[in-house]
Amino acid sequence: MSLFKDMLKGDESLFRNEMALDFEFLPKLLPYRETEQRHLATCIEPLLQGRNGRNLFIYGASGIGKTAAMKYVFRDLEEETDDVIPIYVNCWQKNTTFKILLEICDQLGYKLTHNKRTEELFEVVKQIVNKKSAVFAFDEIDKVEDYGFLYSLTEEIFKKSIFMITNHKDWITELDQRIKSRLMPDMLEFRKYNLAETKSILKDRGDHAFIPGCWDDNAFDVVSVRAFELEDVRPGMHLMRESGMAAESKSSKKIMIDHVKEAFSKLEEFTIKPKAALDDDTQTVLQLVKDNSGSKIGDLFKLYQQQGGVAVYKTFQRKIRKLSDGKFLTINTIKGGAEGTTSIIKYHTTKKLTDF
Repeated sequence: MSLFKDMLKGDESLFRNEMALDFEFLPKLLPYRETEQRHLATCIEPLLQGRNGRNLFIYGASGIGKTAAMKYVFRDLEEETDDVIPIYVNCWQKNTTFKILLEICDQLGYKLTHNKRTEELFEVVKQIVNKKSAVFAFDEIDKVEDYGFLYSLTEEIFKKSIFMITNHKDWITELDQRIKSRLMPDMLEFRKYNLAETKSILKDRGDHAFIPGCWDDNAFDVVSVRAFELEDVRPGMHLMRESGMAAESKSSKKIMIDHVKEAFSKLEEFTIKPKAALDDDTQTVLQLVKDNSGSKIGDLFKLYQQQGGVAVYKTFQRKIRKLSDGKFLTINTIKGGAEGTTSIIKYHTTKKLTDF
C-alpha cells in the first residue's frame, strides 16, 4: 500500500471554483427565495408597463438571502429590458446623500462629478433617469446618516420603485414621517433558513467550489450546523474555504473534521466586513468595545464621551448596530429588571470547535 496515495500531487487542487464561496457570488438558481423574488418582481412590473412602480421595505436577519434575491431579480430585469434602470447601492460606506448620489451617477455612466455639489448631482440623476424609469435598491439602509436622497427621489423621479433593505424591522419607525408617507412601502420579511435549507445551500456552493467527493460527511455536517446556529450562511462558506485550504496544506484529498478544527483554530475572529471599511470614529467605538467587552451600551457611551467622542447617543447606537451587522460584536438585549431594557455589548470572538 502506497504511503502517498491519499496525498495531492503538485498540480492538484481540491478547489475548482473558489469564487463560488465568495459572499458576492450569485448562483444561477437561488433556492428557497422564490416567493420573495416574485414579490420583488411584482413591485417592478408596473415600470415595464410605463407606470410608476411600488416601493418595498425588505427586512430580515443577516446572511439569509436578501441581497442575493435583490441582485438575482436585477439580473433578470437587465435581460428583459433596457427601459428600466436597476441601481443597487450598499449604504455601509455610501452612507450620506452626497456619497449615494456619486455612486448612482457612476452606475449611470456619468463621470463628470468633480466639484459638483449634492444638488447638482441630483439634477444629473434626475435628467438621466426621467428619460426612462428606475429601480433603486438601498442595501443596509439603516447605516445612512441622512435621508435627503429618499425625499428627492420620491418627489422628483417620475417612474421608479425604491427598495430599502435592512436587518432591522424597527428601522422604518425611525424614518421621517414626510418621507414615509410618500414612500408608502410594502413590507417583505425574509425568514431564517432552517437546518435542511442551510445544509442544501452550502452543499450547492460546495458543488460549485470543490471537486466532487472531497468533503467528509461529518466534517460538512459540522460546518452546516454551525452556520445554522449563527443563522447566517456566510460564516459557513468562509469556514468551507478555510477547511479546504487546511486540507490542501496537508496534501489531503479529503476534507476531514481535523481540517475544520484547524480552520477554526486559526480564526481569532470572523467578520462580514473588513475593518479597513470602517471610518475612524467607528473603529474607535470597536476598540472601546474590545477593551470593555460585556459592558452595557450606556456605560460604553459614557466611556466614549470621556475619550473625546463627539457623536450623540443615537449616532453611537447606530455605530454599535453597524458593527453588530458586520459580525464585529454581538448585542444581547435584556428586557425587564431594575433598569428596564438594556443591551450588553460583547466583542466578537470565534468559538473553538469544542465549544459548540
